[in-house]
Amino acid sequence: MNIKKQRETLGITQEKLAENAGISVNMVKDIEGGRTWISDKTLIRLTHALKIDIYRLFIPSTIHDDEIYKNVVFDLVKIIQKIKKDIDFDFNKALKMWALE
Repeated sequence: MNIKKQRETLGITQEKLAENAGISVNMVKDIEGGRTWISDKTLIRLTHALKIDIYRLFIPSTIHDDEIYKNVVFDLVKIIQKIKKDIDFDFNKALKMWALE
């Protein structure tokens, strides 16, 4: 449901999403229809094509209107952004250390 919602928000067709993600149109239709499970690689391709972070696909669409859940999601986003920043920092630090050796 969230994939379809994001695709529609971007104003692209299933065909365009399939093309951008490098998967078949039938796969997009099956995913949006809940008729198939997707691999992690396909999930990554879809999120790149949809221009969103992976975690956003796992947030139930029904919580968007509930104030408590909005706060929880906001906190979750802040935590994920901090983790990403820490990982990026550690990765860049490791690269610099490796370059010095």
